[in-house]
Amino acid sequence: MADEENNEETAEQQTPESEPEAPAEDAPVDAAAVEETPAEELAEDAGDAVEEAPAEELTEAAGEPVAAAAPVEPEEQLSPKERRRRGRSAHVGEARPARGVEERIAERAEKRARNAAVRRRYRARSKEKRLAAGPGEGTPPADRSSTGSPRVRQGIVVSHGADKTITVRIDFARQHRTYGKIVRTSSKLHAHDESNKANTGDTVRVVESRPLSRKKRWRLVEVVDKAR
Repeated sequence: MADEENNEETAEQQTPESEPEAPAEDAPVDAAAVEETPAEELAEDAGDAVEEAPAEELTEAAGEPVAAAAPVEPEEQLSPKERRRRGRSAHVGEARPARGVEERIAERAEKRARNAAVRRRYRARSKEKRLAAGPGEGTPPADRSSTGSPRVRQGIVVSHGADKTITVRIDFARQHRTYGKIVRTSSKLHAHDESNKANTGDTVRVVESRPLSRKKRWRLVEVVDKAR
């Protein structure tokens, strides 16, 4: 019997104290405690809660997804030539039907006729404008005394094989601008000899003239010294 009493005492000592009961959910809230809380603290608590909430949760709660603002790229500035080039490259065009030689000739003649008509109209309008403006002063005559006089050169004939044409070598001796040395150079020109009186080795004088052929721009004046 004594042993059973001791066991009951030890069991009572090992049993933990009863935990305090949690307040029931349906327990009434103390209205005085809520009234004592200032309105500013409540507003600050509400603002902190809104700031801590991520933007995704706010958009999900609102039901309206917010689209990310795309970066605005500046418009590319193109020159008129580049715009025309891009327009031509974008144009696909249509393949023209195969044409014969006669059709091509007729098309070319028609195009030339159109261009000629455009030129005639342009010239007629230009002429009307000139007549309406009245007579002008015109180009003044050239003063041959000071400028425009033909040049004269003296040289040695190096070739007279062509008919009515001689090749004359003109020798130049100039002083170098930097070193002061006498530098000798020469140039050749073609001159017109109407009577073929100049021979190789003769010293002749030639004068500048109008173009007589593709290379001839000079004319023989006289034979200064005959070759021996």
